[in-house]
Amino acid sequence: MSRIRIDAVLIQAVIAGALSFAHLHDLAEAAGQDGWKAWAYPVSVDLLLVAAWRRMRTTADNRAAWAWFVIALAASLGANVATAGLLDLGDVPAWLRILVAGWPALAFLGGTLLVHSPQAAPTETEAAPVVAASPVAPAAEPVPDVTVERAPDPTPELSPGPAPEAAPAPAPVPVTAPAVSVPPALLDHARKLADTHHATTGNRIDPATLRARLGVPAPLADAITAQLA
Repeated sequence: MSRIRIDAVLIQAVIAGALSFAHLHDLAEAAGQDGWKAWAYPVSVDLLLVAAWRRMRTTADNRAAWAWFVIALAASLGANVATAGLLDLGDVPAWLRILVAGWPALAFLGGTLLVHSPQAAPTETEAAPVVAASPVAPAAEPVPDVTVERAPDPTPELSPGPAPEAAPAPAPVPVTAPAVSVPPALLDHARKLADTHHATTGNRIDPATLRARLGVPAPLADAITAQLA
């Protein structure tokens, strides 16, 4: 079961969002927006902030997104500062009541412009330069075929003489394989195996079978078989 990792940045964001939400609610309520309307103002401001931020991240020309982000940030920051004791919430001035009452229309305009503003058109690829065709060279005139007769060679041809006989190749020198020495104990053991094989099968043991029984190389097995004959 996975455990939820506590992130300090996430906790800080939740606390800051809750405080800003409460300040906006208190200011809207003090400006004459009671009931559910006072709770809707913080949602409207935060949604405009998020929409402007996303637009800035996905659009190259984000001047309009920056403008609406600053407007929403000013509304949120202004509510936080106003509820810090600098403004008497029991006697809100008329200009602030007008701003709070006109905010829904302003937020709706900003959200609509952010959503439906045209995307930046992709730049068209430049057309490849057209290379002018080189003029066709005129065809070369055919060269007449002139046959040149060759004068006879005054040097008399020499008839080839008999080819010299090749020297006989030297006869190959036979290479004698070095003798393989067989230990006496191994020879006695091989003799016992050969006698047992002969008594069982009625045939003399061959080098391959002797090699498999003793587990020795092929030259040593051949040497033992030769001594057992």
